[in-house]
Amino acid sequence: MEGAAKKSARRITTVDLGEIKDAALAVVDGKVVYAGPERKLPRGLKSQLKHTEDLGGATVLPALVECHSHLLFAGNRAAEFERRNRGESYQEIAKSGGGILGTVLPTRKVTEAELARGAQQRVERFIQQGVTTIEIKSGYGLTNEDELKMLRAMKRLSRARVVPTFLGAHAIPREYQGDAEAWINELISKTLPLVDREGLACRVDIFVEEGYFNKELARKYLKAAREYGFDLVLHADQLTHSGGADLAIELGARSADHLLCISGKEVKALAKSDVTCVLLPSSDLYMNCPYPPARALIDNGARVALATDFNPGSAPSQDTALVGVLARVLMKMTLPEVIAAYTIGAAHALGLADQLGSLSLGKRGDFIVLAGGVEELFLEIGHQPVVSVYREGQRLI
Repeated sequence: MEGAAKKSARRITTVDLGEIKDAALAVVDGKVVYAGPERKLPRGLKSQLKHTEDLGGATVLPALVECHSHLLFAGNRAAEFERRNRGESYQEIAKSGGGILGTVLPTRKVTEAELARGAQQRVERFIQQGVTTIEIKSGYGLTNEDELKMLRAMKRLSRARVVPTFLGAHAIPREYQGDAEAWINELISKTLPLVDREGLACRVDIFVEEGYFNKELARKYLKAAREYGFDLVLHADQLTHSGGADLAIELGARSADHLLCISGKEVKALAKSDVTCVLLPSSDLYMNCPYPPARALIDNGARVALATDFNPGSAPSQDTALVGVLARVLMKMTLPEVIAAYTIGAAHALGLADQLGSLSLGKRGDFIVLAGGVEELFLEIGHQPVVSVYREGQRLI
């Protein structure tokens, strides 16, 4: 009605977790072959099962999927936390030699084996929380040799399923300062072919941000990566309105990650696209930034995922519970939405929704057993009520 304020109820998108009581789950050769009421479990199927276990009525859920992490690195940047609290911005710290480049030098100095040993310890921390699939980015080497070293170190990791992402366009190396285009050309002409030849990564990411790589360079780089068959991912619109979300939609990227600085127009465009919106509230907490518009994205129909963004500088926490609590309290996501975002949403972000993220027939038998009900997940910071973790039917803890 013209000239009068009109108040309407907020539309809330609900998520059906598909609860099945008195259920049985059967995994054969690593894949789910039955998930349903125990009374309907086919008799012929029982004879194929090498091992059975009575979980005593415990709650079983799909394992968590960590779809954005930087857990392979050397050194630490703990001092930056204090600097930010004293008022220095991320960009100011970066200009003084900190930030991403502050991790590059120690990472270059260590061996592939040393990198892998440190990373394996972090992998185990994720497993303890119910994570069986972990995306890991390179990006702290920033030379051909050191980026390949990072990707090769990922191949040494065990127990969890690792999804390697090449992030050579994480920052402009000191050797190329002032000439982002020269570094992008180096990556296109030399590094991408090497990564492809050795099969070291299936995805390529880029930090589209003021002071790093602009939208035009990102488009050039990602188009080149797509020619090799890599999936595309973008660090998009984190610190400024950089155009990363629009570029992700334009190029059909798997995901656009961060998304703090997007407009309502971009929210609607993302909702109409197949791009997964990966939200990283732990990073926003540590950076003291506004949080992304999760409620608007979900209510408009966008696909949302959650992850830790674990890294040594801007998100030095592997706590998946913290991510969920922030999403619930500050981003107004419901518990079912958080669970979906950390399972099937995250699987979509990695292009693995046909294999992971739900306990559906034919998918990988990755699941967790809880001490208590679903309502205890993403509740207590520093703790997830996970009793045991299974990957492809094999118990990890």
